[in-house]
Amino acid sequence: MDRFDAMLAFARVVETRSFTKAAETLHLSRASVTQLVQQLEARLRVRLLNRTTRRVHATADGAAYYERVVRLLADMDDAETSLSAAATVPRGRLRVDVPSPLARMLLVPALPDFHARYPEIQIHMGASDRMVDLLGENVDCVVRGGVPTDPSLVARRVGDLPLGVYAAPAYLARHGMPPHPMALQEAGHRIVGYLRSRTGTIFPYAMRRGAESIEVHGRYVVALDDGNAYLAAGLAGMGILWLPDYMARGHRDRGELVPLFEDWAIDPMPLYIAFPPNRHVSTKLRVFIDWVVELMAQHAPVAVRGASRAMPAAGDTATS
Repeated sequence: MDRFDAMLAFARVVETRSFTKAAETLHLSRASVTQLVQQLEARLRVRLLNRTTRRVHATADGAAYYERVVRLLADMDDAETSLSAAATVPRGRLRVDVPSPLARMLLVPALPDFHARYPEIQIHMGASDRMVDLLGENVDCVVRGGVPTDPSLVARRVGDLPLGVYAAPAYLARHGMPPHPMALQEAGHRIVGYLRSRTGTIFPYAMRRGAESIEVHGRYVVALDDGNAYLAAGLAGMGILWLPDYMARGHRDRGELVPLFEDWAIDPMPLYIAFPPNRHVSTKLRVFIDWVVELMAQHAPVAVRGASRAMPAAGDTATS
């Protein structure tokens, strides 16, 4: 038994939940994949998979072993790529997690360009605003918006997202135009709350006009922890929103959102891409980071460039 082939076969079965699909991705017969997994179980003297007529899933021991296996396979792939002529052709699987609106509206529509440049890279993209354990979940990098706070991660600032305040026409028809941002804290108005994933508290917004500086918390009847749901609540007239320009632009142009307080300034939201400091920056990760920087330069370039810094492990920030 080739241990590498057996581990690879096992990992693919766990990921596809099927011996047949795993065999297809590995260009092997189903019988060969079954034999490799059985040999691996015999060597380890542990049952790694539960098999039924309808599904295959990892046992508790199999799930723990899978987490170790995917890290080992990724490290081996990185080592081969960095020490061979193939280093000039990035390849392999890249696991990333990005905010759901950024994935839907910017990154995923641009992926054909990335694939055309790097056809040998296979991206597994989580689209969420949740906290991500990069090491525990074997994620290569995350993209998150907000001020870096966690020194356990290394981050590169890839963009600055301009922010604006918006309301749906239906909301304004019911509640009227707020005369001042602080009116949002009065009984006659509502915001849509955005929940910080780390603390579960509502994200406040700092605004300034001339010498006047304020922090708006606002009253709300609904709060959400996902950017797409946050936007949907605002479009439904549930309250006033703070949105990055890229999220608001199309809705504003179609008259679905009305800009408010345009004479007030809001600091742009910094966007970072981060990875663990002990994670080797492979060729595939490096080209992905460079591609995100290039993409964001078209939509929200960094206003003031600075050195790499630490950042939160997940979206303890406003929607990005």
